Amino acid sequence: MTVDLGTGDGRAVLRAARAEPDRLAIGVDANAASMRASAHHAERRGTLPNALFVVSAVESLPDDLAAAADRVTVTFPWGSLLRGLAEPHGPILDGIRRISAPGAAVDVMWSVVPRDGVPGVNDPSTVAEAFRLSGLEVRDVHVATIEEIEEAHSSWAKRLQAGRERPAYRLRASRPASPDGPKA
Repeated sequence: MTVDLGTGDGRAVLRAARAEPDRLAIGVDANAASMRASAHHAERRGTLPNALFVVSAVESLPDDLAAAADRVTVTFPWGSLLRGLAEPHGPILDGIRRISAPGAAVDVMWSVVPRDGVPGVNDPSTVAEAFRLSGLEVRDVHVATIEEIEEAHSSWAKRLQAGRERPAYRLRASRPASPDGPKA
């Protein structure tokens, strides 16, 4: 199962459901209105029974998602979801870890500049350290390429001019297969 946190318009979930019809794709966002069109599209046509949308903040994800996702994505978050990427043991990273099954892949892309007023997140090493301290194993963190940004098909990234007008970053991590996780 793939869970896309902060899914926004939900188009990423529809693409994932189409690309892998035998796999459940769940989009989670606190704003129901933002996902409404995608949820309606998946339901109305009945062609994407493997696409599901959940209205929830990452800080209070449903218990049904606990350790259920083998893939978690966060693509160009904003607001509390973006701020939470740099808070070790905070509710955002705890939520990501909680829904990740042992061995799950976590893929995060974000773009922020100092004028956005989100301290810490504009330094990818700070975000990587927060992930490590939260019990997730960071495999890679780097400046995202234009190709990676375009492959995300994020409407928010397009609005931000991520990778063109401002830097974008990508972090790939995993939840350890062992329940104890890495030593901090």
